[in-house]
Amino acid sequence: MSDAAQPTAAEVRAAAEAVKTALDRHLAVVERRSGEDDPAVYQAFNELAAAAEAYDELLYDRYDEVTPFEIPGADETPPYTGPEEPNALSVLIRRDYAVVEPQRLMAQARRIEAADDEAGVGADVSDTVHGALGVLFGEFEADEIASRHKEFGLEEGDSTLWVTASDESAEPGEWLEAPFDQVDPQQVVCRFDVSAVFDDEFDDDEDDVPDLEEDLDTDLDEEPDEGPDEEGEPERLRTDH
Repeated sequence: MSDAAQPTAAEVRAAAEAVKTALDRHLAVVERRSGEDDPAVYQAFNELAAAAEAYDELLYDRYDEVTPFEIPGADETPPYTGPEEPNALSVLIRRDYAVVEPQRLMAQARRIEAADDEAGVGADVSDTVHGALGVLFGEFEADEIASRHKEFGLEEGDSTLWVTASDESAEPGEWLEAPFDQVDPQQVVCRFDVSAVFDDEFDDDEDDVPDLEEDLDTDLDEEPDEGPDEEGEPERLRTDH
C-alpha cells in the first residue's frame, strides 16, 4: 500500500474507540438478553465483529501490526425463530450446471427418444440443446442427473440446499412459481452451499504456505515410495446454520 493510501493515526485510533464502544454495547445487550435467540445480541455481535475487523485492517495498513485474536466475520444468517417442534419441513435445492459438451447431451437425448419410439411414444426434439435438456430432465430425477452429470455433457456449478421448518404444510401449488421467494430466513433450520468461490479462497490460502517440497525431497531421497498420489480433491462444503 502506498503512503498516500495509508490511513492516518487518527483514523486508527478512531477505529480502536469504535471497537471499545461496540464491545461495551455487546456486553450490555448480553447482560439483558431476552432469550437464547435474542436478535439484539445477534445485531450487537455483528457490529462488534465489523468494528474489530475494520480496526484490524487499519492497524495493519498503518503500522504493519495485527491484533492477537482472530476476527470473526459478521454472521449473515439470522437466528432461527421457527417452531421448536415443527410439523412440516421443506427442502429447497438449486443446482447450476454448464453445458460443456452439447453433442454428448444431444446424443443422450436421442437414446432416450429412440427408446420412447420403441415404446410407441413419438418425440423428436433432441436436435437442439434446449430440447435435449427437456428430454433429459423429463426422463431422469434431478438427483440422478446430479450423480451422472458428466455422462450428459454437463459440468457442476454452484449449488445450495435449504431446510426450513413450519407449523403447517404449504398449500398445494402456492409456492411453485418462486420456491425461494417465500422462505422466511428465520425459519431456515440449516443451509448447505457449494461454490467454486470457496475453492478459490482455499487455493489463495494454500499460496501463502511456504513450499517445503524441495527441502523434503533432499531429506527423503532414499525413502521408499509409499504409493501413488490420490487423484482429485474432496468437494468442499460450506454450511451455515
